[in-house]
Amino acid sequence: MKPFARMLLPGAALAACAVLAGCATPVGPVEVTRFHLPDTTMLGRGAIQVEPAPGEDGASIEFRTYAAAVARELARLGYSETPPDSLAGSQVAILSVERDTLVPQRSGSPVSVGVGGSTGSFGSGVGLGLGINLSGPPPEQVETRMSVMIRDRATGRSLWEGRAAFAVKANSPLAQTSLGAAKMAEALFKDFPGRSGETITVE
Repeated sequence: MKPFARMLLPGAALAACAVLAGCATPVGPVEVTRFHLPDTTMLGRGAIQVEPAPGEDGASIEFRTYAAAVARELARLGYSETPPDSLAGSQVAILSVERDTLVPQRSGSPVSVGVGGSTGSFGSGVGLGLGINLSGPPPEQVETRMSVMIRDRATGRSLWEGRAAFAVKANSPLAQTSLGAAKMAEALFKDFPGRSGETITVE
């Protein structure tokens, strides 16, 4: 899947992650950042199609699960979805997803498997990751990062971009794709289009 840039979050977010890792609840907060053009009148209307980002396996069950969750949220916002492989839609939502397993080292610090970087339309290297600072050996966790870029199909111009990330224990129900996809898509499009450049935490 498409790599996603990582950066350490501020102290408050780190504290929230520590609480998440130490408590019994399987629900974790989703960190969300959105970017968009000043003029948002083109958003939330017309026909749109969810397509895989370069490097994504659009035929995989995992990707289709996330694509379906994104499509449901887009429909809720007022979009109408075009059939697969159709070029009729005036806009296209480019979707990328990455899931990593965080496992403890001997020192007790987690290490991520399969991490990379990315470049978005609204700034190079801007992405979301979770820096986890735990006092004891952390439990194994699953970290998921999702990015959706809405473009005008005719011009290729980026109209909106959203990025979300969250981590849960590997044995949490939300580590399952079907549940995690719905949670992330709902958080990503909360209060759409959102304030450009602002990072929020969605419980």
